[in-house]
Amino acid sequence: MNENTQRLAVPLLSGLIASVGLSGCKLEVLESKGVIGAAESSLIATATYTMLLVVVPVILLTLFIAWRYRASNKNATYAPKWAHSTAIEVVVWIIPAIIILYLGILTWKSTHELDPYKPLESSVKPINVEVVALDWKWLFIYPDLGVASVNQLAFPVGTPVNFRITSDSVMNSFFIPELGGQIYAMAGMQTKLHLLTDHAGDYAGISANYSGKGFSDMKFRALAMSNADFDAWLKQVRNAPEALSMDVYTGVARPSEKVAVRYFSTVDPKLFSNIVAKYNYGNSVVGANCVTKG
Repeated sequence: MNENTQRLAVPLLSGLIASVGLSGCKLEVLESKGVIGAAESSLIATATYTMLLVVVPVILLTLFIAWRYRASNKNATYAPKWAHSTAIEVVVWIIPAIIILYLGILTWKSTHELDPYKPLESSVKPINVEVVALDWKWLFIYPDLGVASVNQLAFPVGTPVNFRITSDSVMNSFFIPELGGQIYAMAGMQTKLHLLTDHAGDYAGISANYSGKGFSDMKFRALAMSNADFDAWLKQVRNAPEALSMDVYTGVARPSEKVAVRYFSTVDPKLFSNIVAKYNYGNSVVGANCVTKG
């Protein structure tokens, strides 16, 4: 094997090994099981294919020009004083402009259609879930059902889930890749997210924003169940021995890693609002002091 052959073989072999190694990877973002996730996957695919209308011809033309005007090709036209072509100018400006305009319209429409604050239309009554990002775990409160869980989210298939999200620590990001939607959780603030799936399953939930040493294990499971299974899950939670009062929550909120699933049969109804308010109260005091000093 000569030197040139070796140079070509090494990257090809590396690419083959990488392809085999990645063949078992699951691209959850593109294998959506939720209404929002499917719309986002379609948007990603459409935008990618549209941009390839420019990328692929440019790559092919680059290779063609390099081959056509190589030094050994004596039949190629030699025009050292050539400086302008109206046809080429029209192509290189008009086509990208049309693509950019199309992508702009597509982005504008999808931004409004996939607004995370926009409730999903459904004849089924939604289920409300309050989410609190902690170090390094997730707390899910069901205000209408009076229960809570740590690192496990459950909801019935075909039922819209309305999330209210905050943080009792640093800024974080709530994300269930297969169901779509990713939104920040910030202390003293509430963000919203609406999801819906018609596929029962056990989906991975993650923290999508670095939040310290326990970040890599800040994961939860999102369980989409039939109504009967959800009722059974709810019964199991209501039979849990622990109640989530403000005092118990103080212990839950302490930094911990690789936290196991934990259920609470009852919840202080003001817990979520108190978590948000404790930061706003501090801001109000600071603001009042600033006004007074001013």
